[in-house]
Amino acid sequence: MNLAWAAAGALAGVPVGALLRVPVFRMSVASGEPERTACPHCGAAMAGWPASRCRACGRRLLAPAVLELVTAAVLALVCGRFAGQPSVLAFAFLGALGVALGAIDIAVHRLPDRLTLPAYPVLAVLLGIAAVAGHDGGALVRALLASAALMASYLLLALLRPGQLGGGDVKLAALLGLGLGWLGWPAVIAGATLAFMLTAVVSLALLAARRISLHGEISFGPFMLGGALLAILASGIAVS
Repeated sequence: MNLAWAAAGALAGVPVGALLRVPVFRMSVASGEPERTACPHCGAAMAGWPASRCRACGRRLLAPAVLELVTAAVLALVCGRFAGQPSVLAFAFLGALGVALGAIDIAVHRLPDRLTLPAYPVLAVLLGIAAVAGHDGGALVRALLASAALMASYLLLALLRPGQLGGGDVKLAALLGLGLGWLGWPAVIAGATLAFMLTAVVSLALLAARRISLHGEISFGPFMLGGALLAILASGIAVS
């Protein structure tokens, strides 16, 4: 972990997290509903940047500073892990996007296509640039194969157990497969495994605390993102 790069990532994460307030506020709506442009409590139009509270009614819209702090933490870890490597920008992009997707999924149990689908070509191009800069075309090919493999695996699980996994999870799996595949097949397996392990641990804790019932549902996207982040950081330890 490079501390200088980690500090730079943390500093960059604050304004990036502030930028994420716009898509998180607008897209935190139920599936099929139009994007939010007004306060959900009083209907007042949101002019300008989404604030923590509605200026008209004073009700809370977004938790203050949470997106900024989480993004700063994620980018600090990612930039410290990939310090000076050609792939640092690709993984910083994936980390910031993951914060927004996780926040939306926690709020309304959905992973918007408007964020996930455009991220495919962006991440692929960033990894392509890293492959050229690092003379590592094999890593890019592996990333593409891993993306297809994870998408197929999650699609199969979604078909075998309807209602347990959604289409958004399948699309997110393909995106995470690009990043994990770049690092190697062990990272792909670790990321997928950790997602289910984290889900099981948190679900048991919530059941014990009586926060959910046996038939309750929790968002799987944040655990996929958390598992991928842990696998990415662990791969850095493995190769150091």
